[in-house]
Amino acid sequence: MGKASRPLTIGSTVLGVADVARARDFWTAALGYVPRDAEPDNAWAVLVPPDGAGAQLSLMLSDTPPQARPRVHLDLYAADQAAEISRLTGLGARVVENWAGYTDDSDFVVLEDPDGNRFCVVDKSG
Repeated sequence: MGKASRPLTIGSTVLGVADVARARDFWTAALGYVPRDAEPDNAWAVLVPPDGAGAQLSLMLSDTPPQARPRVHLDLYAADQAAEISRLTGLGARVVENWAGYTDDSDFVVLEDPDGNRFCVVDKSG
């Protein structure tokens, strides 16, 4: 019997941003990704893992403001959550204080990238 084919696969998660170059700089530093294309584009960028394997992140120029509670967002897993939050804030991210979804046993912290897109850093140490 032949290998079953999947009709669709997820190619990339896309974030709308106000400044593609700034977002490209932040996310390449945050994730250790590299731009897929050699020539920079001010309206669109695709970031990929350096070895080419894994999830892609695309950045699209948008004039739509970020949502306070986005229906789709990134969860970034961290073995050392505190160190990663410190590193990301050093790159220009901001911690979202007093987010309504926090509980005493939350294993995640909500941050915003320089464009205001929210994402979570999830503690995967245990």
